[in-house]
Amino acid sequence: MSLELRGITKSFGALVANDSIDLKVENGEIHAILGENGAGKSTLMNIVYGLVAPDSGEILVDGIHKTIKEPRDALASGIGMVHQHFMLVPVFTVAENIVLGHEKSGFAGRLELGDARARIKEVSDQFGFDVNPDDLIEGLPVGVQQRVEIIRALIYDAKVLILDEPTAVLTPQETDDLLKIMRELKSQGTSIIFITHKLREVKAVADRITIIRRGKVVGNASPTDSQDELASLMVGRQVELVPEKFSHVIGDPVLTVKELTIRDITGRALVTNINFEVRAGEILAIAGVQGNGQSEVARAMVNLEEYVEGSIIVDGAQVIGMSVREALHAGIAFVPESREYDGLIASMSIAENLILDVHDRPPYAHGIQMSPTVVLAEAEKRKVEFDIRLQSVSDPISSLSGGNKQKVVLARELSRPVKLLVASQPTRGLDVGSIEFVHKRILEERDAGRAVLLFSTELDEVLALADRIAVMYRGEILAIVPSGVTAQELGLLMAGVVNA
Repeated sequence: MSLELRGITKSFGALVANDSIDLKVENGEIHAILGENGAGKSTLMNIVYGLVAPDSGEILVDGIHKTIKEPRDALASGIGMVHQHFMLVPVFTVAENIVLGHEKSGFAGRLELGDARARIKEVSDQFGFDVNPDDLIEGLPVGVQQRVEIIRALIYDAKVLILDEPTAVLTPQETDDLLKIMRELKSQGTSIIFITHKLREVKAVADRITIIRRGKVVGNASPTDSQDELASLMVGRQVELVPEKFSHVIGDPVLTVKELTIRDITGRALVTNINFEVRAGEILAIAGVQGNGQSEVARAMVNLEEYVEGSIIVDGAQVIGMSVREALHAGIAFVPESREYDGLIASMSIAENLILDVHDRPPYAHGIQMSPTVVLAEAEKRKVEFDIRLQSVSDPISSLSGGNKQKVVLARELSRPVKLLVASQPTRGLDVGSIEFVHKRILEERDAGRAVLLFSTELDEVLALADRIAVMYRGEILAIVPSGVTAQELGLLMAGVVNA
């Protein structure tokens, strides 16, 4: 099935999100749409799926004009969508999520799931998804939850599947699995629109590439083009994909972690007796496959974990026992893995989120009185400095794209004096231009004598930034290796293989 967009335009006040966009997706192809955060990619796809109404333009399916006012119209036209943030109910089973909005009642009004279970198993077997219809969503890994979203679209006969930033929350292994799934879907006739800013993935699976910049189609590219060429087209300038790192003197330990053990509510150890230190002017990267204890260690650095044993010393002060606020005021900057849950307050404005760490301190507040003029002026500065794409700093933080939300977190944490920067997945969901900026800022913190504790599942990022690398496996530090380690050696350690 083919999909064609003609002259799609959408504005939000003075912001033109989509400016007369033309696009055609051929039958049975993977068509990548590449662009920076805030370029208008998600808005365009939300229009196609009926979540946003365009100001002008038309949508054609197999050459026939379609009026799509809501997702039900899109599904009826053969268009399905998997969103960057999954639309699943955590306490429901896979089957219950699949039938949501299409429920059938059986005897005594009971929900009938038999047909849904059979169809889920059929689609799962067909594409090798390995999804159990009776599993609870909240107990599934992120990559499997994404497969549930794909199954839902396929069960309702989607012939064009929109994947909006589908790898933003996936581990490298889950990403590779998804790319295999995309190839299999294509081989069986499904057309795929792949929204992303990750160049390696585009080159791996795309048949054609359309570049969108600041709401406009600025060109087309081939997957055979180099990553440098694609990055330049996307950002509109030359991009330094690998940051330049200078050698310098490393100082005394700023962070010392001794015999750190972290347990869950049942008492089971998630992290067991780990030891490491980070010195002034050093980046220590904690690498590992997601789910091996890195997230818990990162959260423990500001006392967000409840059941912690051992010692975390920052510049002579014991962090364990502090409140989060006290930890931040002790000189720790914290970029959390989940900006939505731990990094931002959705009900507050962009400007307010930018000063959460220091909202009770001068010049933002005097006594119990906050100074709105100072808060807004500071937000305007950070908007420019961190290239945060927004309409107004007074808008709610929920109005921003995922990548721009991450920029707000980074702007807040890197705009105050700190002793230790704890950065957990700091470039997750960011485009190449923003990644370049973030990497430079992290290196600037290091070069200015701050200690940096970096948590990342991106091997390229770890190898580019780290001075030393600690590899976590099943809650323990398997090894601490120098930055000269190869990607292959690091990958083996992440898989638990020592002295291969």
